[in-house]
Amino acid sequence: MTAPVRFPRFFVTSPAPCPYLPGRSERKVFTELKGPHADSLNDALGRIGFRRSQTVAYRPSCLDCNACISVRVVAGEFAPSGTQKRLLKRNGDLVATVCRPWSTSEQFDLLQRYLAVRHPEGGMTAMDEVDFADMVEHTPVTSYVIEYREPSSDGITPGRLVGACLTDRQCDGLSMIYSFYDPHHDRQGLGTYIILDHIDRATDMGLAYVYLGYWVEGAPRMQYKVRFRPMEKLGRAGWERI
Repeated sequence: MTAPVRFPRFFVTSPAPCPYLPGRSERKVFTELKGPHADSLNDALGRIGFRRSQTVAYRPSCLDCNACISVRVVAGEFAPSGTQKRLLKRNGDLVATVCRPWSTSEQFDLLQRYLAVRHPEGGMTAMDEVDFADMVEHTPVTSYVIEYREPSSDGITPGRLVGACLTDRQCDGLSMIYSFYDPHHDRQGLGTYIILDHIDRATDMGLAYVYLGYWVEGAPRMQYKVRFRPMEKLGRAGWERI
């Protein structure tokens, strides 16, 4: 006898200071991802603007603000700009490896360096190695870590880790859960390169989109997301081109 399908229960967090817009508060609605249908639930929720964090799917549900907008790149139609083409060529020697979602000390050290420069006031700076392991390894869905390394001198031993991205495979695209890179490296545009690589991967896999999470107009650290066109945003009537 087939087990009955259980619909998810949703919960709402208490208001907290908004990390993107000063003077505003944020509130989130969330549900737990678990069981044999976790992948399909994550797919369905991703299409209506939810993001995954460990075993939870969430989206903003603020009472007085709707600034957080879900965005995704239309991978099959993407054409890199001149600057992006040069960046792809300049970093084309990096070795990208798809790894199982298992954290390493090397990844954690890279994350710490990235946060110290890019997000020194962010809440993630308080993470320790156990917290990082939870972020990477506690996943009920199809996910992996893509590592980006410099080429090694002997072609055998792994080169230096310069970037990484925790990525979910969804039925219609790749969802970039969190990416980070060496902020002190003399290579420019590592963060952009990681997104461009995901667009190429999605296209090669026959997937339509690369989900970039939320875009907040007016938030400086979010503006890089709209450099990848064509892009769609989620509105009241569904997904529409920006």
